[in-house]
Amino acid sequence: MNLLPWFALKEVPGVGNLLFKRLIDAFQTPQQVFGADASRLARVSGVSKRLAGTIRAHKISDQARRSHDRALDAGVSLVPLTHGDYPKLLAAIHDPPPVLQIVGQLDPDSAMVALVGSRKATSYGLKNASGLASELAASGFTVVSGLARGIDTAAHSGALAAQGRTIAVLGCGLGTIYPPENRRLAEAIARSGALISEFDYDRSPEAHHFPMRNRIISGLSLGTVVVEASLKSGSLITARCAADQNREVFAVPGHIHASQSAGTHHLIQEGAKLVASSADITEEFAAHVHTAAKSTTTPCDLSHSKPSQNTCRPDTSKFSLDHEEISVLKVLDLYPSHIDDILQTVPMGAGRLSAVLLNLELKGVVVRSPGKLFSLKEEKS
Repeated sequence: MNLLPWFALKEVPGVGNLLFKRLIDAFQTPQQVFGADASRLARVSGVSKRLAGTIRAHKISDQARRSHDRALDAGVSLVPLTHGDYPKLLAAIHDPPPVLQIVGQLDPDSAMVALVGSRKATSYGLKNASGLASELAASGFTVVSGLARGIDTAAHSGALAAQGRTIAVLGCGLGTIYPPENRRLAEAIARSGALISEFDYDRSPEAHHFPMRNRIISGLSLGTVVVEASLKSGSLITARCAADQNREVFAVPGHIHASQSAGTHHLIQEGAKLVASSADITEEFAAHVHTAAKSTTTPCDLSHSKPSQNTCRPDTSKFSLDHEEISVLKVLDLYPSHIDDILQTVPMGAGRLSAVLLNLELKGVVVRSPGKLFSLKEEKS
């Protein structure tokens, strides 16, 4: 199939993903779009007479040729919207990518579930993301995420640990792995699943790419699970995309006072299904997974990710603590708290608080997690 016309139609000024789909629905191929007269083009909703003239006059540019050839030279598979290998669920959204660029094997008929969440995840969130992904993969689902730091990385890694399939949707071209520290993870994903992008191979990551990427993550998937998210987390965009696409939205609850879970709590209040174990997800989509692929493993119970009934606050009497250290310990819990939240409840400045927390960490009373999160070290009762 000659895909140059697909690249050419993508670059016509005024033809976005939504209008591209309408044109393909009306004319089947970009070649027929370019060959149609202006009056027929103008019958497509959103195509003005002026835009119809622009389409008619457009020629395949050198940039379109370079983008097309660069992908093929790099061994990338190009899958257009009308191809049988294009995922049906993604094709059903109102603004699907005209062409998917793929490294690996997509397996468009597999049942996919998206796991997304904060880049600055807590140990609680990371453990849940990995556990859910492992269980979903073992049950025959393909885990979809965005290769970002935090929850995405844990989700991909969990699926791979279960020897399952996972798909990473990039917010840049496939020639750039972002973040760069996930290069080895990306290579592992490509071996057992796929890396996907709608952007040209050499396109660098840009801020506006990631909301676009999010609609693909949700569009590929039967449902989207938000594992951990603050109210400002970009993963809430993915949840909103899923809802707009009439897909299921799930959310994992956290500690009621944790700002890192405020976004997931908001989703639950808005009607997202609360996830207490992987069974809450798999039971919704059991009919979509082939019986032979289903696992007999015990569903991942998220209660194991929380402080268990057999854990308790550390016995601080065996440590030599000053009054500042004691005041900080009083506001800490077994669930991680951000340093900014701690700062609002103790009578000291940021610099002094950091020093006190470091001392407590060195004494083995406090545990530091990525993202400036601190919690009490658990002790078995």
